[in-house]
Amino acid sequence: MDASHTACKPRIAISACLMGAEVRYNGGHKASRLCNEVLQQYFEFVPVCPEVAIGLGIPRAPIRLTGDPADPHAVASHDPGLDLSGPLRAYGQQMATDLSDICGYIFMHKSPSCGLERVKVYQANGYPAHEGGRGLYAAAFCQQRPDLPVEEDGRLCDPVLRENFITRVYAYADWQQLQAEGLSRGALVAFHARYKYQLMANNPQQYKTLGKLLGSMTREDDPQTLGPRYFSQLMQALRRCASRGNHSNVLLHLSGYLRHTLSQGDRQEIRHLINQYHAGIVPLVVPLTLLKHHLRSHPDPYVLQQVYLQPHPENLSLRNAI
Repeated sequence: MDASHTACKPRIAISACLMGAEVRYNGGHKASRLCNEVLQQYFEFVPVCPEVAIGLGIPRAPIRLTGDPADPHAVASHDPGLDLSGPLRAYGQQMATDLSDICGYIFMHKSPSCGLERVKVYQANGYPAHEGGRGLYAAAFCQQRPDLPVEEDGRLCDPVLRENFITRVYAYADWQQLQAEGLSRGALVAFHARYKYQLMANNPQQYKTLGKLLGSMTREDDPQTLGPRYFSQLMQALRRCASRGNHSNVLLHLSGYLRHTLSQGDRQEIRHLINQYHAGIVPLVVPLTLLKHHLRSHPDPYVLQQVYLQPHPENLSLRNAI
């Protein structure tokens, strides 16, 4: 029942300061306890500091974003004539190619090089614009790798966002493994079947759309062409966080596979816990644990292959908090 998570740890790029490297402009770091004490047990982190990589020293004058929030420039705070936009963008493009085997990226929030959103963009009057911008390195990187799961360190403190991000990282690793084994029509259909209930939890409409995409495959369609199209849409669908309503619907669907094997009392207990979860009384792990208990006693091959039952290692306890 446990998902066949990659034997070797999935690789995740991360802003080096979050790993405790003293690379910030003031010679300090922003070590993340979550990343260093919890996630590092499950992932191989690849630290990157674009500002140091383009030749800026430690310590150094801070940089800031200026101009149009939609297309800002990165300049030295004390020397606005020193424009670092080109080197940061070029390094982002380079690393998007070089880091071909990563399954995700954790960026430093609010950073003019690495922030994903709401980074201050200063105007001529010395004040930041109302709308924020995106760090130039991060923007260039993400433009090249739109399907890669990315998140900021601060947002990972939110249990729902954290569970969603790590689910996507393992899905990305799963796809990399499938590609290494070779894409075929059968492999694509089997992959989609395994992700049925995960997709129904995150984005039920997109599950149907992706099913139609694969269902319309003909013998002339090249899996090497169709596969990346399918995966890109899958990753976009998984970006939507699953709601309690969708999770509850999936749990009810899965419990339906047990309706002929469980007593009325057992069925009522499962439904009661699903209703409690839907009402916010218990976390997702409670009805899910009971469901998995009954599936061990009454295994169903189709259900047991579902990624939804264990999209990430159980010891991460991600579903205890959602």
